Amino acid sequence: MDSRRANVRLTLAINDYDHVRDLVSGDVAVQGIDLTCLEFPVEEIFFRFARHREWDISEFSLAKYCSLRAAGDETIVAIPVFPSRSFRHSAIFVAAGGPVDDPAALAGGRIGVPEWTQTATVYARGLLEHEYGVSPRDVSWFQAGTNEPGRIEGIALAPPPGISLTAVPDRTLNDMLIAGELDAVIAAHPPRAFSDGTIVRLFSDYRAVEEQYYAATGIFPIMHTVALRSELLVENPWIAGNLYSAFVEAKRRGLERALDSNAPRYPVPWSFANAGRAVDIFGEDFWPYGLEPNRATLQGFLDYAFEQGVVSRALSCEELFVPAVLEAFRI
Repeated sequence: MDSRRANVRLTLAINDYDHVRDLVSGDVAVQGIDLTCLEFPVEEIFFRFARHREWDISEFSLAKYCSLRAAGDETIVAIPVFPSRSFRHSAIFVAAGGPVDDPAALAGGRIGVPEWTQTATVYARGLLEHEYGVSPRDVSWFQAGTNEPGRIEGIALAPPPGISLTAVPDRTLNDMLIAGELDAVIAAHPPRAFSDGTIVRLFSDYRAVEEQYYAATGIFPIMHTVALRSELLVENPWIAGNLYSAFVEAKRRGLERALDSNAPRYPVPWSFANAGRAVDIFGEDFWPYGLEPNRATLQGFLDYAFEQGVVSRALSCEELFVPAVLEAFRI
């Protein structure tokens, strides 16, 4: 009789990223786990996991996860893996005749967001307030789908005290901005009219502004983390550590591909040069996992989220993650 213990069978839902490719394909195995991987757009992943917990492990919105955590929901817990991160100065849009390169002009204005608890909007509101003096409490906020009407908050949320937030179920942010009913839109997905120049970015040279922001704050915005159902760790507490190790190895291989100048792996001119520029700015591991390399970013986000009412209480960085994954052995 074979007395070896069978692997635990788990499901993971995650977007199609190169830095998780080797984990999804099975080239990087998760010790002790037979992993079934599901790939969907992130909006579908978040909605289905937040509402129904349809799989065991999920890519998940950092803002929604922190909101649940602060509210006392301990049914899910995260590991410090961050599959998506992006600076969000580039996610602020205005009409072509609007206040391009004048963010302070949005003070007292009307700004649309697809969700108050969308991580991108948390960072953008935070930088507008702290870098340019645009207080969220001096803005009239409107929540609607960016390009499709009917979008609702993924997590039920009462407007924070002092915040004017109006849901618009039958319009799109794209159309409201074009019609002059909004002064700006914050959205991870560009409004449809961005493609023809009717709508433009608030920051015309967003990359330069984002690099300056990183140099000043140490914040490289994290959009998503990886969460798992807490009940999985009751019988098998080792699951979190083994998953984390596999994600780290898959990411290491992805960064190696990004830097390959011999036979570039991506159909993007100068892709390896851009990766090399990232090394100059962020260091050799320019997409770090773990708590300590990301403490400044996570603390900055938690500060923004608490100020904006996205989390109901102040959270510490350590509260977000499986404690055992925050420690590592040394040889």
